[in-house]
Parts: sequence; structure tokens; C-alpha cells
Amino acid sequence: MAASKVYFTDMRCKVGTSLLDKLDKLMKAAGIETIDFENKFVAIKMHFGEPGNLSFLRPNFARAVADRVKALGGRPFLTDCNTLYVGRRKHALEHLDAAYENGFSPLSTGCQIIIGDGLKGTDDVEVPLENCTEFKSALIGRAVMDADIFISLTHFKGHEMTGFGGAIKNIGMGCGSRAGKMAMPASPRLTPKNAAAATPASVSALSRPFPSVKTARLSSTTMCA
Repeated sequence: MAASKVYFTDMRCKVGTSLLDKLDKLMKAAGIETIDFENKFVAIKMHFGEPGNLSFLRPNFARAVADRVKALGGRPFLTDCNTLYVGRRKHALEHLDAAYENGFSPLSTGCQIIIGDGLKGTDDVEVPLENCTEFKSALIGRAVMDADIFISLTHFKGHEMTGFGGAIKNIGMGCGSRAGKMAMPASPRLTPKNAAAATPASVSALSRPFPSVKTARLSSTTMCA
């Protein structure tokens, strides 16, 4: 797999510009205009945040991505899959309420919100994985798999189990249905002896574009508060 080009920006804005302008410039530099979006369903995968949490990307960043996709002829929607842990995102009704509380709505983001694995987290597709030592398949939310193009809009954060979470977690764990998420922590733990052999295959399999789905990774690390 060829190395990806990574673009960075800071939080500084000249008079008359904003972080949203910089995000749009960043997307163009990353090549978003080279993708054929015409009449394509575009999943923008992000984390809507638990109510009371402030570490998620703000809805206006999602709006900037959705507006750019629509300007290119696409049909964007925001999506995430339900969680396993006890919280406000364990089924679609609470998940949507949590998203609305945190400011995500069709009015604020310019597109619809669809919970990827359905009402109870059971609406998924089994996706075969090649050259993966830990899994032969992954259970992925059906709305994610039904999309023609996938954009990962990621916030970077500390994580109590992995040290930090970013684009790979947003896609690999975040797109899993509840059953798919349950399988991941149950897999054999990596040790220093087998990590070098197992990790590249596992990460590659979970983060590669899904069958027939074009993937654009727009990961924002400096744009979260």
C-alpha cells in the first residue's frame, strides 16, 4: 500500500477567513475534487459525542464537508454506528437524541443523519477480510456499506486502552455494528512477539476501502477543541 499524503494546518486564521475556510482549502489540497461524486451516496463517518462531552468535532465542520460534497454533485449523510457500552448512543433513538443535543441536525449540517447499524445495532453486513490474522470477516453497519463513497471525518483523542484514537479507530471500530464491535475486543491480544506480523494485516484489512466503496480519508486532528 502506497504511503498517503498527509496535510496539516494550524488554528490560526487571517482576518476575513475562518477555520471552515481552511478546512475547505485542506479538502481541495487533498484531492476531493478529483473524486466523482455525481449522484453518489456519500457516508461521512464521524463521532457525534456523548452529551456533556466536548471533545467531538463541531457540527459546522461536518457542514463544510457536506457542502463541498453537495457542490460536487454528491448526496452526503452523516453516520456512526451504535455503541456497546452504557451511554446515550447504544440504540438509534438515543443516538439521534444525543446527536441533536450536541448540535447535529439536518439544519446545522446541511444533510441527514443515519445511524449506520439501524435501530438496535443489528442491521449489518458481513464483509470478508483478506490476509487478516485475527478476523476472517467484519460486521459493518449496512448504511455504511450501502454508501458509494466513504469519508472519515475524525477527531483525534486519548484512549484508555490504545493510547490514542484516530482515523483507524473511527473506521475499524466505529463502522462495526454492535455485534461487530463485540468481536473486536474478544480477539486474541497482541504480544510483542506477534504484533509485528499481525498488526499490519489486521489494520490494513479493517481500514482498506470496503468492496465497491470509494474511500476518502479527511482526518482532522488540529480542528477539534
